[in-house]
Amino acid sequence: MAFPNISDIVATTIENRSRKIADNVTKNNGLLTWLDAGGRVKTISGGYKILQELSFAANGNAGWYSGYDLLPVAAQDVLSAAEFEIKQAACPVIISGLEQLQNAGREQMIDLLEGRISVAESSMANLIAEGIYSDGTGAGGKEVTGLDLAVSVTPTVGAYGGIDPALWAFWANKYTAAGLDATTVDGAMNTMWASLVRGMDKPDLIVMDNDFWGIFVASLQSQQRFTGADSATRGFPTLKYMTADVLLDGGLGGYATTKTAYFLNTKYLHWRPHAARNMVPLSPNKRYAINQDAEVQILGWAGNLTCSGRQFQGRLVDNN
Repeated sequence: MAFPNISDIVATTIENRSRKIADNVTKNNGLLTWLDAGGRVKTISGGYKILQELSFAANGNAGWYSGYDLLPVAAQDVLSAAEFEIKQAACPVIISGLEQLQNAGREQMIDLLEGRISVAESSMANLIAEGIYSDGTGAGGKEVTGLDLAVSVTPTVGAYGGIDPALWAFWANKYTAAGLDATTVDGAMNTMWASLVRGMDKPDLIVMDNDFWGIFVASLQSQQRFTGADSATRGFPTLKYMTADVLLDGGLGGYATTKTAYFLNTKYLHWRPHAARNMVPLSPNKRYAINQDAEVQILGWAGNLTCSGRQFQGRLVDNN
């Protein structure tokens, strides 16, 4: 006889795998892996928007003094927050009435669901991996606000996180486009790197697509570049440039932006999933189609990619 509580199996299976699914989404994208390893994944618990706190000015009270000089104690407005929309994604897992009848017994049903949930898991991972490189306008503005806007090709045009870089220079990323090859890429990378260093702040991750990776590797010639043990165990091809890991986030079916290297200081990038909607079933209750013999459970996610230091991010493009 058919197992009667199909929706319970669907919901429980997704629920039991929810942490694994969330982890696999991270592991499907090099940038998210680095953010996770660096403690830059922080859930949100609610609110109309995601607020990412940042400092935008120095404290004007800082200065030299001697002996009994009076010290300034004027109030200083030095903190603010960028605002980001909460974006949502979902993938339904569907079981028809016929399939419920055909899959008699708990074991058969679990085998069927495991396969479909694995597909849903991969589909969500790919959806988010693609979104990480988007400008947030995909799907009618419902897509994740990704690197294409955070590290823009027009750094001073258009608001990002509710802040206009044309008015606030600290909120503009660095951008350079040039015809690059194996003989010129090192110089361009050196210039971009230097423009992003401020004391101890410097890029710790450089993300490349297949084309840019090919140019960079060709420039190494007989040089030997080694990656650290931690980087190697994260599962992505990496090299070293200065103190940063250079990551190939293209490969087969990758979503990295074509002919682009993102110079990222991940200290100021944050992955902000909602605590109650991080790859979990949207409802444990049964969902029936009105005019079909079918039952649905929905795997859901909500959140966004945020930034608290746009001036520390750079984008180098090969325009050949």
